[in-house]
Amino acid sequence: MAFIVKKKIGGNEYYYLNENKRVDGKVKTKTIAYLGKDKKEAEKKAKDILENRKQSDQKSPKPLDLKEAKPVLKSTEISIEELAVFCKRKGFVYQSGEIYGGLAGFYDYGSLGHQLKKNFENVWRKYFLGLNSNFFEIETSEIMSSNVFVASEHLKNFNDIAAKCKKGHIERVDLLMERYTHKKMDGLSDDEWLNLIKENKAVCSTCKSPIEYVGPINMMFPIQLGVGTATTAYLRPETAQGPYVNFKAEFEVARNKLPLGLALIGRAYRNELSPRNLLLRQRAFTQAELQIFFNPAKIEEHEDFEDVKDYELIVMQSNSRDDGVIKTSCNELAKRIPKFYVYYMARVQQFYLDVLKLEEEKFRFFELNDKEKAFYNKYHFDIEVDLPNLGWTELGGVHYRTDHDLKGHQEISKQNLSVMDEETKERFIPHVVELSFGVDRNFQTLLTFAYFYDKERDNIVLRLNPKLSPVKAAILPIVKKDEFEKISRNIFDTLNKEWKVVQDKSGSIGRRYARNDEVGTPFCITIDGESLKKKDVTIRDRDTKKQTRVKISLLKDILRKLIEETLDFDEI
Repeated sequence: MAFIVKKKIGGNEYYYLNENKRVDGKVKTKTIAYLGKDKKEAEKKAKDILENRKQSDQKSPKPLDLKEAKPVLKSTEISIEELAVFCKRKGFVYQSGEIYGGLAGFYDYGSLGHQLKKNFENVWRKYFLGLNSNFFEIETSEIMSSNVFVASEHLKNFNDIAAKCKKGHIERVDLLMERYTHKKMDGLSDDEWLNLIKENKAVCSTCKSPIEYVGPINMMFPIQLGVGTATTAYLRPETAQGPYVNFKAEFEVARNKLPLGLALIGRAYRNELSPRNLLLRQRAFTQAELQIFFNPAKIEEHEDFEDVKDYELIVMQSNSRDDGVIKTSCNELAKRIPKFYVYYMARVQQFYLDVLKLEEEKFRFFELNDKEKAFYNKYHFDIEVDLPNLGWTELGGVHYRTDHDLKGHQEISKQNLSVMDEETKERFIPHVVELSFGVDRNFQTLLTFAYFYDKERDNIVLRLNPKLSPVKAAILPIVKKDEFEKISRNIFDTLNKEWKVVQDKSGSIGRRYARNDEVGTPFCITIDGESLKKKDVTIRDRDTKKQTRVKISLLKDILRKLIEETLDFDEI
């Protein structure tokens, strides 16, 4: 029996087509399809789906021979709405304050989501801080003096261009026009935006009334410190200013050595006009950034450039977008972009392709032109991935910020932020190459690409990299008996000292496998009758369902190698 159900998520209503089936004497409910947000449209879609199914059944297809069938594990192009439902159901992410209707642009991480996010941050930390022995992580305040943002020009220039309709609704004009032109648009003047709106007969997305104003709105969050004669400060709109205002102190700690890298992983806040697409556009979000301070006289060199000179970068260049995405060697790109900058582009791409294992065709660098790039950047390449139903989406960027920030802070603070080159004895203000990553955006991307539907299992399989998986292993005693549970507990105590692992005793072994597949647990460890006699266990691989037996005494070492991918499952 099929029926329509309505679910309320983050204050919005979504419709699904469900079906009840009797399996092994029990009635189970399964979701057949997502039907959208509109009730009438949902009813029409449901009718079409059921009619197509009826016609298909009448054709009497040949039954599938399950003995001969091979596992089909293919990517599922999940919608934002379906991903939101999955994230909430499995405890990854849900809207902040949802019991009160939620707060637009703010999300909370559940237990699994928090662990996955932390795992990504740790992988990022290990990789980028490992690029140079003079790279360090710091932690700075999220509330900063207004003078910081006078110096950085955020109070003057950190704006979104808003479109305001006749009834007073406000939205980002670039997003409004992308829906009409199907092009990524940026860098137009207010009058050019208004002319484009008229040409395309664009109207307000909320109430469909005419647009009557286009202009800048600052995205900073001001706060009042103290009472009475309160001082105005701001929530930081980016983490970068922390390393800049701490540069002088950290440079002295690093014994006056350049290049100096200061990394920071933390919260930033922007009063977004149009928060949307789950975690992709929020008002409170996490950034992972590395600010690399260097001598501008040495921008055409990097001591390790030889290691990447022939490495091919996947780029869409600002001066040849009609050519689309191309592959070009670091040597070739360095003919017009400085080597110091290109070197770090290569390391960023290697992080995504070699460490996170993204597919090449899903990744690119998108070069911004003079109109599109941030006001403080001389060179600006966005890091983009091709997401299902959304297209190319920015996850971060590689930016050459020159000496813009340090020079501004020197001028406003009256502190000398110049340094001396020990060889030439010349003084200069260091320049900065910034590697910037949206942690929440990367989190959503990892979930989206990991989400698979296995037809044979009739189950979701979250194919996360073992390094990133929230839970590394599930320990499953085959039956609830003391002798089995004792071994299970001993294994749990041993493994849990190093990784997040769980014990799962409830339900059939098949159901327990399915539960762990769905949340991305890469390995299941089963204790059975043979374990009592031979002191070994069965390890099952999530993606292939292959199983092999391992001595309990060797289990921790083997699991470590599997997680770190220094051992293939077939080699155990």
